[in-house]
Amino acid sequence: MTERAELFDMPGHLIRRLQQHATAVFQEAMRAEGHEITPVQFATMMALADRPGLDQAGLARVIAYDRATIGGVVKRLLEKGVISRVPAPDDRRAFRLELTRGGQSWLEELCPLVTRVQETILAGLSEDERAVFMTLMEKTLPATP
Repeated sequence: MTERAELFDMPGHLIRRLQQHATAVFQEAMRAEGHEITPVQFATMMALADRPGLDQAGLARVIAYDRATIGGVVKRLLEKGVISRVPAPDDRRAFRLELTRGGQSWLEELCPLVTRVQETILAGLSEDERAVFMTLMEKTLPATP
């Protein structure tokens, strides 16, 4: 007879539940402040602030999101006017993504709120536990570009 693991002893299950909790806390905080933005849209804006001129494939790699879905994220941010598509100087068929001035301003407004959201997500942990938790998560994940 094989040993059956308990659901709540499975790291994958707990990670999924934590991700759901983090997303819910993020969305609730954003709505409460009058912002319509998802965690992946925020990650996209942060990535473009740090690495202006990424193409969609590079953006997908940086934020560890699938290439098929990133197109919809980019489309919504373009519609909001917070990012722009700029022709690549070396290939007129290719486009690079950049934050607009409005996008930069909005990101600056969002960052303190997102910092508070992160604190809320980890509210049950002490400072030392937060540091250990973050270290262990980073150690578990593959390296990011």
